[in-house]
Amino acid sequence: MSTSIATETQQQQQKQQDSNPTLKLRGHDNLNAQGQEEYRYSHLLPVFTADTYPPLTPFEHVDPGARALSHSDPRAFLGNATSVVEITPNLGTEVRGVNLRDLDSEGRDQLALEVARRGLMVFRDQQDFIDAGPDFYLQWGRHFGRLHIHPTSGHPQNYPELHLVYRDANSTFNFERSDSITSTSWHSDVSYERQPPGLTTFFLLSSPSTGGDTLFTSQVSTLKKLSPQFIAFLKTLKAVHSGVEQADFSRSGRRGATVRREPVEHIHPLVRKHPVTGEEALYVNRQFTKRIVGLKREESNTLLNFLYDHIDKSGDLQARLKWAPYTVALWDNRVTAHSAIVDYGESKERRHGARITPQAERPVPALDGLSLDD
Repeated sequence: MSTSIATETQQQQQKQQDSNPTLKLRGHDNLNAQGQEEYRYSHLLPVFTADTYPPLTPFEHVDPGARALSHSDPRAFLGNATSVVEITPNLGTEVRGVNLRDLDSEGRDQLALEVARRGLMVFRDQQDFIDAGPDFYLQWGRHFGRLHIHPTSGHPQNYPELHLVYRDANSTFNFERSDSITSTSWHSDVSYERQPPGLTTFFLLSSPSTGGDTLFTSQVSTLKKLSPQFIAFLKTLKAVHSGVEQADFSRSGRRGATVRREPVEHIHPLVRKHPVTGEEALYVNRQFTKRIVGLKREESNTLLNFLYDHIDKSGDLQARLKWAPYTVALWDNRVTAHSAIVDYGESKERRHGARITPQAERPVPALDGLSLDD
């Protein structure tokens, strides 16, 4: 599909707002010379080009969090914070008073380590960061790894490395289904890649007045809840993660009908070890994990469904992020899973987010010597 999708989407939104002036985007609209509202982040609306890309090639990832281990104070980047609050005991920290845009290389290393340890960090009042623009986003993300180009999602014009989520009154360009009784879909981003993401940065450019929260869960904690004997068994297993369903979803005409890179499947351990913290985490998700290698279909389905159910129901291990203007969230995809909450559809408001997604290492098995071959 052509880049005209972005223009059509913008025109639809303008008509909607003209007809209903109560639908304001919280703090994110300006007036043009004619006194009309124009969307402040229209340059970051999703486009779907005909560009295609070759398969991803392996690369050596050097985790910046590892460098912070040798710092005399690995949490020095929080020194000027006015508030540092743990969202839950085992997952998530909310910070005020730290300007992410001002962090130097050492501060970014420390940030990577803290995100790895806490799983999720939420920084409020980050207008400087969000308004810095897409060139800054790329420079920021490259500090943490090779930037991933999503095979099917929309991106801003000329910036394919920026993954966008987008939903408004007229359309959705998200990987979501309307034939389910719930919008909750736990996943770790693009886990089907050979080298899935590590530290991820995400923020909303426009959000509904209420709803549209994001759920997170600690996969370190979900693993620890299981019995030692069962964990020992899980460590011997590996599973196939597949991007085929996501590609087929787009090929069916939804989400921009674009597939830029042919879908892949890769084998990852069911339990992985974080290369910096050494923590072990459950590494399966309902969205992309398809089968356990070496088990018969019924055995694989039974075990995976048990683990998915465990993840779904572990409310005591989860954190809920309520978005506010100029909030930036960072999480470690190696030790967390997350789900958007699509509960704002009746309001017909826009939810527009951008994700900066650096890839990390190939998942390290928690069991030494476990081969990731078929």
